[in-house]
Amino acid sequence: MQDIKIDEEFITLGQLLKVTDAISSGGMAKWFLQENAVYINGEVDDRRGRKLRNGDIVNIPGCGRFQIVGPAGQ
Repeated sequence: MQDIKIDEEFITLGQLLKVTDAISSGGMAKWFLQENAVYINGEVDDRRGRKLRNGDIVNIPGCGRFQIVGPAGQ
């Protein structure tokens, strides 16, 4: 599992897909989520605007598992 460090309170699922190189541009997020099952904390979610916070675990099949690591105290 790879840590994704964020400086803000949250990162959206669409932003995470771009950061992890699952997609090459933000405009591809909607299409990617329609075609692929992405698991957040063990449950499928297809909302590109889903807010991911400190401690969330995201499994992107074919790309990897990622844990969100937020700022201290959040």
